[in-house]
Amino acid sequence: MAHILEVAGLSKSFGAIAVARDVSFGVVEGEILGVIGPNGAGKTTLFGMLAGQVEPSAGRIVFRGEDITALPPQDRARRGIARTYQVPRPFGQMTVFDNLRVAANFAAGLHGADAAEWIERTLAATGLTRHAQTLAGRLPLLVRKRHELARALAMRPRLLLIDEVAAGLTEQEVEEFIALVRRVRDMGISVVWIEHVIRTMLAATDRLMALAGGEVLAVGAPQQVMGLPEVKRVYLGS
Repeated sequence: MAHILEVAGLSKSFGAIAVARDVSFGVVEGEILGVIGPNGAGKTTLFGMLAGQVEPSAGRIVFRGEDITALPPQDRARRGIARTYQVPRPFGQMTVFDNLRVAANFAAGLHGADAAEWIERTLAATGLTRHAQTLAGRLPLLVRKRHELARALAMRPRLLLIDEVAAGLTEQEVEEFIALVRRVRDMGISVVWIEHVIRTMLAATDRLMALAGGEVLAVGAPQQVMGLPEVKRVYLGS
């Protein structure tokens, strides 16, 4: 199958400190790729480089056949890359609907009736229709995380970067979010998902990539990757 994203030799250093070293991988159209690793593995820096918020020191990022390594975040968003944040960042004094309107207007280029129709579809897909007129700053935790995902989806992405949404959720809420991300994939959106909760990654992903010390340890089937001695040693401390 074709790759929607190809990353080659991606590296990032802050002075003498290297936080990413020669990271290379691909994301297949329509898959969910999980990313795991201990604190300091370089996961957040990787997302920053993919989204355009962190400039790589070396390497190349190709999205849908186009080299986007030098593109700023807004241009990547307009081309179809969206990300969520571990700590949701809504416009708290705006309604859920209006938060999504900002994303639809400025990233997807939708306005008027077209924007409203897409926002309503996104709210329905994420189970947020009844919260449409609620101020985003007043949402409870699980709903805030759904809203964070909905804002990203309102951008009409082809690739969605999800950053540790399971943190703070109950087991049942995690199951609900896994089902939601699978629905996103069924909409034709490829997903890269960073998560610390291993059972979530084993249950939700098609492939798994393990990082440590800014380097790729392994990429492959989730159970296979978790069974590798080097992954157990670095990630599980065994």
